[in-house]
Amino acid sequence: MFQFAIIGCGRIGRHHALALDADGRGRAAALFDVDREAAERLQRDCVPQAEIHSDLESLLDEAAVDAVIICSPTSAHFDHVMACWERGLPILCEKPLADTRERIVELIEKAARGAPPLAVAYQRRYSSIYRTLRRELQADRWGPIRAVTAQLVEDWQSTIGETWRDDPAHNLGGFVGDAGSHKIDVVFYVTGRKPVEVFAQCDCCGSRVEIATAVCGRLEGRVSLGMNFLGHAHHLGEDFHITCDEADLLVRDERLWIARNNRVEPFPETEMEPDSTPVSGFIDLLEEGRPNPAPPDCALPVFDFTQAILESSRTNRLVRL
Repeated sequence: MFQFAIIGCGRIGRHHALALDADGRGRAAALFDVDREAAERLQRDCVPQAEIHSDLESLLDEAAVDAVIICSPTSAHFDHVMACWERGLPILCEKPLADTRERIVELIEKAARGAPPLAVAYQRRYSSIYRTLRRELQADRWGPIRAVTAQLVEDWQSTIGETWRDDPAHNLGGFVGDAGSHKIDVVFYVTGRKPVEVFAQCDCCGSRVEIATAVCGRLEGRVSLGMNFLGHAHHLGEDFHITCDEADLLVRDERLWIARNNRVEPFPETEMEPDSTPVSGFIDLLEEGRPNPAPPDCALPVFDFTQAILESSRTNRLVRL
């Protein structure tokens, strides 16, 4: 069984600890958080076997672990990845991978030179729905893609007060940079298209970071792109629509649908790809040498597109990538 360290013991750290337990091939053996009470809560509630370390150096020097899951604030990711790599440890890192383009590029280059495996926790890359959608689109089964539209809504603003997520120095782009990065990544993942241009409007809605963001853009091949990110909604929900020449493929109510001839039907269950999670996919990589579904280089297009969104909103101009 793989022994994992979890760095950052808040809500996401708890999620990954439970995912390790559900997978059954790994467990949380060591915990660290700058807020020791957070580590103690995670230990008490979920992983009583895990030892708590007072600082990162003691964890890396003393804990008998095989790999690390990084769930700390974005601004700490780069330093935490580098420290773990110095000990030769494979890493599953939460998104965004780092807080500057230069740091992301450095991690990509170091990974290419043979550093231990590094995967980004973009969970939609492991999802049956989005893996199936990617297969269908990249096989060109339904003809060329014409348009992509997406919406992500969440009661996010009410949860960020007095946390790092409401600090622009630690959470670039607010809701679109944090939760929205999954949706941006999945656009590039399923279509295989790069962004060409974007026009965007952002609103902080009384917070210190961006809460509501509307995006109008274009992908390669003259594919239109429309995205809305609403972090002050009253429920969690998302829609994702791909319009092709011969059909529409829709992600709605956590299911994949296909629309043809003015009829919308569930995509056949028998044709769906297997479902997984970032934790299970990462263990597959370590145990069986399977391909990395979310290598570090997938983080750069997301960062660049997010930066273009923020620049467009700030300047009120179209930004070309």
